[in-house]
Amino acid sequence: MAVVVTKDNFNSTVSEGVTLLDFWAPWCGPCKMQLPIVEELSEELKGSATVGKINVDEEPELASQFGVMSIPTLILFKDGQPVDKLVGLQSKDSLKNKIQNQM
Repeated sequence: MAVVVTKDNFNSTVSEGVTLLDFWAPWCGPCKMQLPIVEELSEELKGSATVGKINVDEEPELASQFGVMSIPTLILFKDGQPVDKLVGLQSKDSLKNKIQNQM
């Protein structure tokens, strides 16, 4: 299960290792297609990478902080720093490769 990320747990979630965050909203069609992929990755990568999701309606400050203009936007972090930003629906293989390249 992907971690639900809020401004309260953001720093502790991304501070160490590799973290993929999915910026999404419940009314967004492509986000609904992205979500099962994100959930699968969170199960497959458990213990080696963190996968989280941020509801942009509930956390507009985080969306703004990272310049999220379209959703879904996925941002890959390494030790707290953003290293890659992907906008639009992404394939599981593409995301998994990007995550593994940062490990």
